[in-house]
Amino acid sequence: MRPAVLALLAEEPRHGYQLMQEIRRRTNDEWRPSPGSIYPILQQLEDEGLVRTAEEGGRRVAHLTEAGREHVAGREEEFAALWESSAGADEPGADRLAAVYQQLSELSAAALQVTHAGTDAQLAEMRKILRETRRRLYALLAEEEDEDDE
Repeated sequence: MRPAVLALLAEEPRHGYQLMQEIRRRTNDEWRPSPGSIYPILQQLEDEGLVRTAEEGGRRVAHLTEAGREHVAGREEEFAALWESSAGADEPGADRLAAVYQQLSELSAAALQVTHAGTDAQLAEMRKILRETRRRLYALLAEEEDEDDE
């Protein structure tokens, strides 16, 4: 989701709702970013000095900084590929992939929030949860393979 936000901000300044709507439009609703994924990304980009926000018409509008423009310079092909990937949305399994991608995006946003705002103990617990989740996902595949062997 972060590259999509950068790609759109490279075109013009936008507020969070505009980013969410434009991402949905360009991906034919394959990506459905929520405020819980967009706003932490904007905050992270601002913390990194790539974006600054300004109050405009009652909304916080994000603008690329000079460092942000340098960061996105020369990445036009990469950004164009983001929107092309949704062209195969009618392929078998695309809905499943989109649903999983949305859940991963939301998980990533939550992890970023813990990383930025959590205590050391909370960060350690989050890392433990993520390791356990990864282990359990691989275990799912192993269970399926074991059933096929019977």
